[in-house]
Amino acid sequence: MSISQQSVMDALSHIIDPDFGQDIVSLGFIKNLEIDGPEVSFAIQLTTPACPIKDQFKTQAEQQVGAIPGVESVKVAMTSAVKKRTPKVENSGLKEVQSIIAVASGKGGVGKSTVAASIARELAGRGYRVGLLDTDIFGPSVPSLFNLHEQQLYQDSQQMMIPIEAGGLSLMSFGFLLGDSPAIMRGPMVSGYVQQLLHQVAWGPLDYLILDLPPGTGDIQLTITQAVELGGSVIVTTPQALAYADVIKGIMMFDRVNVPVLGVIENMSYFDCGNCNTRHRVFGEGGAKRLSERFGIDVLAELPLSPELYGGTLEASAKNEDVSHAVDNVIRALGKANLEGIKRPEVGYDSEMVRLYWRDEDLRLEVPNKVLRLDCRCAACVDEYTGEKRLEPDSVPDDIHAEDVQTIGNYAVAISWSDGHSSGFFSYKQLRELSSLAS
Repeated sequence: MSISQQSVMDALSHIIDPDFGQDIVSLGFIKNLEIDGPEVSFAIQLTTPACPIKDQFKTQAEQQVGAIPGVESVKVAMTSAVKKRTPKVENSGLKEVQSIIAVASGKGGVGKSTVAASIARELAGRGYRVGLLDTDIFGPSVPSLFNLHEQQLYQDSQQMMIPIEAGGLSLMSFGFLLGDSPAIMRGPMVSGYVQQLLHQVAWGPLDYLILDLPPGTGDIQLTITQAVELGGSVIVTTPQALAYADVIKGIMMFDRVNVPVLGVIENMSYFDCGNCNTRHRVFGEGGAKRLSERFGIDVLAELPLSPELYGGTLEASAKNEDVSHAVDNVIRALGKANLEGIKRPEVGYDSEMVRLYWRDEDLRLEVPNKVLRLDCRCAACVDEYTGEKRLEPDSVPDDIHAEDVQTIGNYAVAISWSDGHSSGFFSYKQLRELSSLAS
């Protein structure tokens, strides 16, 4: 019995990618299909090498194609699409880096560097080629996190700095150059050193380069987002209400330079007491949910206060199940961003409605101005500690209308209102809910 390519494709079309909600044939993942008598071989090309469901896809593909009458052998190669990166600097050391992920925070003290290092260690532990670049000129963390002090740096024949190898990772930090001395310099010097760390390091071929950004949204962050092509960013925060105010700054920064925000990692989310077997929300409860509702972006993980993560070694943190779960979600979000990019809707607004239209999905949303203004969830309208409504309905005029609407990535819009209010984010999820109620 002869086996047709169509029968193989039909069998593979039963495999659904849970992140896209489509089958892997429609997504274009099947490559190099060959049929030699009873033997079938093909590749499944994923959007990123560390896709956590690749083994599941391979098993399903073998089962589906193996069930076709006449098939005796199925060979499935798991590959990933290599994104063509054009470095913005000639002969950049980033030319063989496949994906660059920035880990950022709106403020210091949230454990961002520990999270970035733990993500890098977890990926390296899975067998991928990973680099970790500490871009904080004034407060580098990598030397302390990896207990690598007084390191001697070397250059290759091309005058490129050679990364420090530790635990399967390629590491670079200004701290290796600076030692324990303070960094005393002005803006142009800082930008120059950042460019050197980005482009004059011999990273070689890497699957992932994790950038540990300094806290905040200053010159260093802007230099980095303009100097390299980032695959996506992860924002680290903590459950305190004070930290939420800084999340929006990070979101806006990355949006303005067209870098997808993959999601938020809520750090120090809880503490599991080994003595009383009780989970304690030391810094408050429901923070992750409020983040998702307010900003419309995914919460990738809630990491605990844990001696393994914050008082122990990075070897221990790399084996932490919470870190493993976080990395799975980061990589899945990166794969989705690689395939979809940023899809901004067309925006319209008048004296009655705010309207959004996604042309590729033929999706239209319409929400009356006053309904939308009354549902603002910003800190001025909703108490961030209690969740209680602060906005008095009678204070919103009946003729309220939007004066400006800006799209924020794949997740929200920011609106300036005729009553002078302009601090609210309205997530697409929120708009969908309000649109269905108004229709």
